Amino acid sequence: MSPHEPGPRATSGRLTANLDEAAEVLRRGGLVAFPTETVYGLGARARDPRAVAKIFAAKGRPADHPLIVHLARASEVVSWAVAVPDAAHQLAEAFWPGPLTLILRRAPGVPDEVTGGQETIGLRIPRHPVARALLEKVGDGVAAPSANRFGRVSPTHAEHVSSELGDRVELILEGGSCEVGLESTIVDCSGTTPVILRPGAITQEMLEGVLGAPIRAGGTSEVRAPGLLASHYAPRASVSLLTGAEIAARAEELVASGARVGVLASEIPEGLPSEVERFELSRDLEGVARELYARLREVDRRGVDVLLVVPPAEVGVGRAIVDRLRRAAAPRLQG
Repeated sequence: MSPHEPGPRATSGRLTANLDEAAEVLRRGGLVAFPTETVYGLGARARDPRAVAKIFAAKGRPADHPLIVHLARASEVVSWAVAVPDAAHQLAEAFWPGPLTLILRRAPGVPDEVTGGQETIGLRIPRHPVARALLEKVGDGVAAPSANRFGRVSPTHAEHVSSELGDRVELILEGGSCEVGLESTIVDCSGTTPVILRPGAITQEMLEGVLGAPIRAGGTSEVRAPGLLASHYAPRASVSLLTGAEIAARAEELVASGARVGVLASEIPEGLPSEVERFELSRDLEGVARELYARLREVDRRGVDVLLVVPPAEVGVGRAIVDRLRRAAAPRLQG
């Protein structure tokens, strides 16, 4: 066991609904997985560098990959960030608590372990009632990436955390399934104008509606932020994105080669070989976002080798869904 992982008091990822117990584990430097409206997070007290190091050990996460700090209330931002611009105040007032992370200039004393050594920090106030109650009880910021092994599919149920992280996490706080199902939108407010670094349920149109001006999405940024590596959110199966018209022929080729093939789509195409596993998604984009990661985990449980996906339209939250699918389909990280 790594020296950064929980010690003898760890309880093999025990599921609990006890907020007081979870808060106590965090205060003494342990790891707790907890629900948010986006995905389940793997939390450690953000001001404790040794506790934060346990997150990286448990996930197998690169040390220079920054974390998002979750807060109970907006009044805590001044303890973590400086020179907060008007645009950030506007966005926080409109979308906090909620699935929006703001990248700001970090305050003195914020541990490098949280920021990946950068001069910026990501802050968010989640709206999930269990997360809010936990943060209130801890009384300090909690650093929390998604509660899964690095680069893999994010968890949207407590059971996903238990099956993947096991005894790498001390407690798993139960809170049902995640309402949104995709990681938060990340907006960099540390420069002269806001930039969307990662799309999410808070869409570009929603952000522009609050700011009253266009906001740039993507492009190059000097700021490192979570979830931006080319390969991420990936099941064990290889993933290919195709149109509905292309899938039947490709599925036939793969089945003939001996591969176990799955198809993921809101409308399963006609003419598929009988051997193909079918994974149907909701017909509305919010439903697709909510179901996507659970379906990808189901793909792996069924032993699929190759997953053929019909992506949704890139409108609204569809941009975030397609972003995750493209990263899932990208060439895999080594190790």
